[in-house]
Amino acid sequence: MTITINNKEVWANPGETILTVAQREGVHIPTLCYLKNLTPTGSCRICVVEVEGQRSLVPSCAFPVAEGMKIQTNSPQVRRARKTIVELLIANHPQDCLVCVRNGNCELQKLAEQYEVRDHRYQGERRKAKIDLASPSIERDPEKCILCGRCVRVCHEVQNVGAIDFVRRGFHSTVAPAMDGSLNTIACVFCGQCVVVCPVGALREKGSQKGVWEAINNPQKHVVAQIAPAVRVALGEEFGMEPGSIVTGKITAALRRLGVDRVFDTNFGADLTIIEEAHELLHRVNHKGVLPLLSSCSPGWVKYVEHFYPDLLPHVSTCKSPHEMEGAMIKSYYAQKVGIDPKDVFVVSIMPCIAKKFESQRPELADEYQDVDAVLTTRELARMIKAAGIDFAKLSEENFDDPMGESTGAAAIFGTSGGVLEAALRSAHYYLTGKDMDQIEFSSVRGLAGVREATVTINGLTLRVAAVSGLKNVDKFLEGIRTGDSPYHFIEVMACPNGCINGGGQPIPSDPEKVRKRIESLYAIDRSLPKRASHHNESIIKLYKEFLGEPNGHKAHELLHTEFTERGVE
Repeated sequence: MTITINNKEVWANPGETILTVAQREGVHIPTLCYLKNLTPTGSCRICVVEVEGQRSLVPSCAFPVAEGMKIQTNSPQVRRARKTIVELLIANHPQDCLVCVRNGNCELQKLAEQYEVRDHRYQGERRKAKIDLASPSIERDPEKCILCGRCVRVCHEVQNVGAIDFVRRGFHSTVAPAMDGSLNTIACVFCGQCVVVCPVGALREKGSQKGVWEAINNPQKHVVAQIAPAVRVALGEEFGMEPGSIVTGKITAALRRLGVDRVFDTNFGADLTIIEEAHELLHRVNHKGVLPLLSSCSPGWVKYVEHFYPDLLPHVSTCKSPHEMEGAMIKSYYAQKVGIDPKDVFVVSIMPCIAKKFESQRPELADEYQDVDAVLTTRELARMIKAAGIDFAKLSEENFDDPMGESTGAAAIFGTSGGVLEAALRSAHYYLTGKDMDQIEFSSVRGLAGVREATVTINGLTLRVAAVSGLKNVDKFLEGIRTGDSPYHFIEVMACPNGCINGGGQPIPSDPEKVRKRIESLYAIDRSLPKRASHHNESIIKLYKEFLGEPNGHKAHELLHTEFTERGVE
């Protein structure tokens, strides 16, 4: 059909909204409550436009087009309405921009600038609420909430958790857990997807910079940092670099300038995880163990199972996640090699994930000391680098330290959904046949779809596998396991859509194009490395020979494996 936007005729499809057509035509309409591919609510009204024949302005995100429709997106009436909406939001919003974590990256702040809000026209009572600081991963400030509902829809429609929702009515409406509880006392999985979509600072990660700075400045502490695969293709965005820029060497250089004593690669831990997980899978297949085996690398996913499917915990791999495995090796193998008391070693994990903060505090992931002492998100590391006055873009590339700086291409792809599965199959093939596969890339488990499946035959053994990302996609697999109808041997699950690359600790805002570029860069790293399978990592081979013994053996289980906890759903 043909419609007219700002006096220009354009084509449109039946069922499309005004906003969808306008965006395709390069016409900018501001939004706050809108999230692509999720149910439009039209609640914030910032996207209102003027439609000829309509008595009032209509929300473009929820209003369908019609043949011959004439639309104005920038009329005086539209501009006045949008400015008034922004002014009313500001009137009920804390005036603390200078000390807000989203200062300079706040959508409300940008709208105030766009519509030239220069004074406070509306004065009156403001909502009062307590800040929720109890969670180890997420802080919630209800006074900053603008009731856009993005977090609610992501939690319900994308993650299928439903930890938060609208409560009360009218002026006293807010977004909160049931019974106004803390995120720490309900079935929140701490994935952080709510933080990524929040347009203001109402939801934010629990800051860990202070503790890390204190450790760096403490001469008694030997500070070791490790960098996750997804961080190295996202951190550059915080410094104005192109999304997907590979900045591994710059991160290493920056951490040394911050005062860190050693910089290791979490990809080493990923290679180690693959060795253990591949052996665990083959042992279960060959000895009629509990199948399918469910991956355990994503702490948000593990917490989801603990809350909602505790009867399926025996299916979850006992392997620790890569950064926890590496933390355990740093405080045992590395500390022993360099002659440092483990109590003096402070391990900092640079992660794309907010749930890792919760994970690092789990009592199951500690012997005498926690495997990991602090977790910084990609965003937090960027803040520390900026605070130190480091010109990140001009840093020269520097290599990781030994003995935990070597990694393979299989470890690099851990950061994207399907990567763990693909890496495990590469090594499983080797352990079953004694040789590497001819075609090392599994295109069938790659891509942006929430579910990808494959059937792989190795040396006469047929394995049915699947990669799942976004928690709403996993329930049918879990119900199949419960009913005994699951045909799978291994299922990789990542809590965040598209995996760690789109984690709750990654740069804000996130969008599909940025995520796609980050994924492409991880696969590019894989292709660029001379060794693309975890079992070829010479440092890992040496680790087993000198310290761990056999993969999946007694000492490996003692240091690299864990157990999980049944949790309630309240």
